Amino acid sequence: MIKVSELSMTIVFDNYPYPRSGLKTLWGFSCFIKTPKNTLLFDTGSNGRVLLENMEKVETDVKKVDTLFLSHHHWDHIGGLDSVIELNPDVDIFAPSSLSRLLVKDLKAMVRRVIVSDEKSMIICEDIYTTGMMGEEVEEQSLIIDTDAGAVVITGCAHNGIVEIAKRAEEILGKKIALLLGGFHLMGKDEEGIERVVSGLMELEIDYIAPTHCTGDLAKERLQEVFGERAIVVGAGKKIHLKG
Repeated sequence: MIKVSELSMTIVFDNYPYPRSGLKTLWGFSCFIKTPKNTLLFDTGSNGRVLLENMEKVETDVKKVDTLFLSHHHWDHIGGLDSVIELNPDVDIFAPSSLSRLLVKDLKAMVRRVIVSDEKSMIICEDIYTTGMMGEEVEEQSLIIDTDAGAVVITGCAHNGIVEIAKRAEEILGKKIALLLGGFHLMGKDEEGIERVVSGLMELEIDYIAPTHCTGDLAKERLQEVFGERAIVVGAGKKIHLKG
């Protein structure tokens, strides 16, 4: 497993800004992940030019990425894909099965390797896993990092339910969740719907949450109230380091 003190995550694309970061914000999400042995990019946001500008500002090098993980096929998560592989074709892409077969075929001719995920969990690289594809209406996969503090789970939009994703991650690793980061897909839900999700997350005894992207302001405020200091405020430019 990875020592959590040696794991770093930087949000390089988000529609929420992190104060004083100076990064541009557009609708979408991307997170740069560094472990002792691997460098990953989780999703690519909606715009490649903005993604690369943001990455440069926070001193994250796209050419050092060895693994590109795509949560699902929506434009706000794969919009920067071309820009990334133009500068760095020497990557492994873990693509969702919802991605166009024609696009997958093209990508295979452009990068080192393309692996298409199915509903089963599998190893992405050392101590890092996919949940496998989840959901029916919008199929999506999330990322799980095995650390000595517990599971670090990163989601794109959580179309299939953030509580369900968290439970799947716990089942796969057999560990509690140290951090749940990403889009929680609560934008547009009413207070009752938000409260059900908040209660479900509280029951899981998650150490920290970091909701952003499609979570929505109302849900973010409620999660902040309930989780208190365990709710990390994030946005484009935020660097996350958990303590062991």
